[in-house]
Amino acid sequence: MSFALILPFLRPIERFILDDDISEVMVNASGRIFVERLGELAEVPGLTLDGKHLDIAVKNIARLLGDDISEAKPILDARLPDGSRVAAILAPCSVGGTTLTIRKFSKRQFSVEDLVGGGSMTREIAERLLAAVEGKKNFLISGGTGTGKTTLLNALLGAISDQERIILIEDTAEIQLCKPNLVRFESRRAGADLPEVPIRDLIKASLRHRPDRIIVGEVRGGEAFDLLQALNTGHAGSVSTIHANSAVDALTRFAHCVLQSGIGLPYASIRGQIGESLDLVVQIERRQGRRLVTEVVLVAGFDYGSDDFEMHTIYRLSADLGGSGTCLPGSLPPKRGHVSVGKRQPASAFGRSA
Repeated sequence: MSFALILPFLRPIERFILDDDISEVMVNASGRIFVERLGELAEVPGLTLDGKHLDIAVKNIARLLGDDISEAKPILDARLPDGSRVAAILAPCSVGGTTLTIRKFSKRQFSVEDLVGGGSMTREIAERLLAAVEGKKNFLISGGTGTGKTTLLNALLGAISDQERIILIEDTAEIQLCKPNLVRFESRRAGADLPEVPIRDLIKASLRHRPDRIIVGEVRGGEAFDLLQALNTGHAGSVSTIHANSAVDALTRFAHCVLQSGIGLPYASIRGQIGESLDLVVQIERRQGRRLVTEVVLVAGFDYGSDDFEMHTIYRLSADLGGSGTCLPGSLPPKRGHVSVGKRQPASAFGRSA
């Protein structure tokens, strides 16, 4: 058990770390303890963790995991063998004392049926998303931290045919995908004796391993350019996640991530390539402890005249959780100037072929 490594240093909060209903355990600099249980954030009453004890515990955990946290390097971002994350910041960068957050790796793999049954999305929109995966559409799943982007991605990837060769690239191996021709790459942070292996290098290398699909766990920076190049060279059906507050923001953030690569392309050109390469953006949010698909947008292209993406909303969930989502029958219009390359399918209806 992965947590057995760190429990000796965190006995006062052991029961919360081992509770399967709790997804995150947070210890603030004040010593107050908060947990997220089944999507709801709450303080643990009557329990605090002594600052000196927490400081020693964090330093021991870092050492045990082959990392370091000290006055010279006050930030820890470590991973347990099961994928759970241990993050900490020491004082004075964390005002008042050490702050610790443990984000637990979910052992349960949710299916599309689970997400529909739990109310995360309607059956109709689930069918459309599965059809997008089967139809080799390129899309992004966007949302904030802890909204369930990886969970949704994991569920949808099950629709990929067993005959396809999938290359899955992640910072931390979180996606639980069982396919016969699956190749997994994981980035590596720089260590004392080993250089960094970034996501960018892994995406470039993946092209030499005959992928049918390239799945990137999350786009955060310059790797967006390398993913965009893959989308533009016939690798249809590629999917990634990105942090954004809306579907429109997701495309803008993706463009900003491409700029971080330093390739020097004009911003309008980058946005144009994104408009021609991506077919779909799925927005997921957390509302009142529930993770919900709130918007699905078709990307039709980029209009250089108006300097804006051509987008068509096919689903939007009302702000009132008691209300229902609006699901439109939209289709995916042909992309202006787009030439089908390699296996990329002609942009037609977003749905199952007749």
